[in-house]
Amino acid sequence: MSVPDTPVWLAPLLVLGLAAVHARGRWPLRNPWRSAAAGASVAYIFLHLLPQLAGAHAAQGLDSEVVFFALALAGLVTFYGLEHALRRHDEGRADAGVFQLHVAAFAIYSLTIGYLMMQREAEGTLPLLLYAGAMALHFLASDSSLRVGHRAAQAARARHVLAGAVLLGGALGAAFKAPPLLVDALFALVAGGIVLNVLKEELPDQAGSHFGGFALGAGLYGVLLLALE
Repeated sequence: MSVPDTPVWLAPLLVLGLAAVHARGRWPLRNPWRSAAAGASVAYIFLHLLPQLAGAHAAQGLDSEVVFFALALAGLVTFYGLEHALRRHDEGRADAGVFQLHVAAFAIYSLTIGYLMMQREAEGTLPLLLYAGAMALHFLASDSSLRVGHRAAQAARARHVLAGAVLLGGALGAAFKAPPLLVDALFALVAGGIVLNVLKEELPDQAGSHFGGFALGAGLYGVLLLALE
């Protein structure tokens, strides 16, 4: 059940917004702004999502706080392993099979984010908006490694697949409500994936990363999150 102050149309609208971000593809963000968006999405994970998950279960008397951090670590390791395997098989070639696997992995990731949007509405309007904002910034900041080593036409098709995955996830989230513990576990796994994907794009020199922008984005969004606590 949604809390009373959450309009029933808000979560579906935000799912559509996230799908539109994916469908638009490469947004014209200059390096400092792209890095700022990345920093903001990471701030959301460390200052809001993970503490909220751990605190909620601690309040219920469950000694499971460390479990969610372990799941976030598992998500990070899983996505790193996937990226490592795909890059080893790619070897710099525009291989259609590797590209399809890469798209499939990102589609599952995007589907989960869309599904969790519909689950997040039960927490209230503010947590829903904070989640949507962080995910939109994450999509904006992502340089989409699908474009590396693949043709532009392939990347264009992938954008529509990923947008469709967000919409499908939202539809599944509206139709099927998972147990709260499972939903929180999915949030933690996605958190690890977000951290890995942000760092993967920000750390390499060729990514055009900008530390000042990243720190500014993390700091400003962090201050906003702490002010709203």
